[in-house]
Amino acid sequence: MKKNMLLLVLVLIAFNYVSAQGYQVGDKAADFRLKNVDGSFVSMRDYQDAKGFVVVFTCNHCPYAVAYEDRLIEIDKKYRPKGFPVIAINPNDPSLSPQDSYEHMQVRAREKGFTFPYLFDDGQEVFPVYGATRTPHVFLLNRKNNELTVAYIGAIDDNYRDVSAVREKFLANAIDALLAGADPDPQFTTAIGCTIKADN
Repeated sequence: MKKNMLLLVLVLIAFNYVSAQGYQVGDKAADFRLKNVDGSFVSMRDYQDAKGFVVVFTCNHCPYAVAYEDRLIEIDKKYRPKGFPVIAINPNDPSLSPQDSYEHMQVRAREKGFTFPYLFDDGQEVFPVYGATRTPHVFLLNRKNNELTVAYIGAIDDNYRDVSAVREKFLANAIDALLAGADPDPQFTTAIGCTIKADN
């Protein structure tokens, strides 16, 4: 009995450790249903014709996130018609980061003219599942046999400061690879940005 109990405890610890790490490339991604800045609720199942998704955890105030806003709009405009729309999610706890409240999200989306949904991870239930740690942090999903699989994780490109100095467009190259029927290379890069503000 004690051995069984110990085994159960070890299994639970291992499960929680793996869960805390979030998704790895090749994992199946779960759907979510989160509130958009327009008051509607959005989930990936709403996009029946999508080949995949650019799920990006971002926010209002982080200078890294702000630096990538225009680039995300360009990516959405280019790749949404090809089947890979952008879905942005704000994971920050507004009690720790007041600038990232839902109301401020609405203002920011309107100011920038976001072409994509900007969703609020109320209760911070989604970002730990994905394993997002930074804003911005990208998870590129690819639809295979009607299941969404993680194809790329990491940064948008290699220079947040200056778009003219970008040498490697990691995200765009990864989407292009999927559209060509190939695996992204690289499949993982380190996300550069502000830490997600969570009460844990």
